[in-house]
Amino acid sequence: MTALIAEEDISRIRWHCRRGMLELDMVLARFLEEHIDRLATPQWQEFERLVALEDQVLWQRITATAVTDSTVERLLRGCIVS
Repeated sequence: MTALIAEEDISRIRWHCRRGMLELDMVLARFLEEHIDRLATPQWQEFERLVALEDQVLWQRITATAVTDSTVERLLRGCIVS
């Protein structure tokens, strides 16, 4: 079940995904390209919370090797370009 995300919300989140860290820009852009149309509302809300984090904190969260219960964090980790 996907969320019906308003275009203005998508535009806003795309703007917030533009970061000062190139690697993070790349991961977030890839995530949006691959997953934005398939996120359920709780996942969309979680993504918004993650994007609100500072660059270094977010980068550490998505590059961590620790197991996470977060679907969004797992999807983000899958978007890391090696």
